[in-house]
Amino acid sequence: MDIAQALAVIDRLCSGPLPAEHARTDAGTAGPGYVIAELQTSEDFREDGARWEEVYEQYECDREALAQRLTERWGPPQVFSLYSVLERSLEGEDLPEPWASLSGHVTDVTLWRPEDMGRWISLGVSQWDRELPFQLLAVVTDLAPP
Repeated sequence: MDIAQALAVIDRLCSGPLPAEHARTDAGTAGPGYVIAELQTSEDFREDGARWEEVYEQYECDREALAQRLTERWGPPQVFSLYSVLERSLEGEDLPEPWASLSGHVTDVTLWRPEDMGRWISLGVSQWDRELPFQLLAVVTDLAPP
């Protein structure tokens, strides 16, 4: 992963306006009050499931390396589990985006809320299914986690 490039994407998302409508952007997906940037995407595991653990560990290491750089800027993060969000969503509770949809494919996020910015910034490792690719995601939103 190119940390400098990932930081540049996060900086651009933090300084720009958040969208008012759902859209696909050059960074990833967006909706009212949030952007989800796809910083890195692995290969899929349909042909080689043996590499799954290795790639998972690499994505977690990449998230940690990027988190260290963001911690230097904004201080210590929170680690926020999305399990309860998923559970509440499955029980029919209407939860805000991007948190509701993230909970279906991201276990937990590393989360900051810089006071001077008024936004939540999080990093998470996504995988929709064991055969599908991993993604390192950065989320910028003005919506607090539920």
